[in-house]
Amino acid sequence: MVQESQRFIADVMLGRLAKWLRIIGYDTLYFRRIEDRQLIRLAAREDRILLTRDVELFNRGGFKSLFIQGEDLETQLAQVIREVRLSPKIQAAVRCPLCNEQLQTIDRDQTRELVPAYVYETHREFTRCPSCRKVFWRGTHWQSIERRLREIGLAFPPANR
Repeated sequence: MVQESQRFIADVMLGRLAKWLRIIGYDTLYFRRIEDRQLIRLAAREDRILLTRDVELFNRGGFKSLFIQGEDLETQLAQVIREVRLSPKIQAAVRCPLCNEQLQTIDRDQTRELVPAYVYETHREFTRCPSCRKVFWRGTHWQSIERRLREIGLAFPPANR
């Protein structure tokens, strides 16, 4: 069964994986510094899958976890998608890749002073993180993001510019 609402928490060794899970729309906690017992407590309390490359942490038990075997991002992301059975088509740009908050659509006129002039003139849709206040749009960087994700079997709806 596909688990589109599945939530994760990544250990300190998996910051890039956490960011990319957020990019594809999955609620993923990540802390640069956190003790193992805190990770376990959060995973259990919030019903999250703990993603780890730490064998000892993985073997502790008592919580949902996935041992991440690969060292490169594509292998790690493909493993999570395959083993947790995440949906192959995901609406992108719904979570802040930096702080995991749900992004909010904002009116284009509100972005005039917040984005470069060229971006304002060439894009129609923008989102903003209510926590860190960063503004997002599907710029040219999305082509490389989409290419990387297509390589591991994910596809996104076309962007509205």
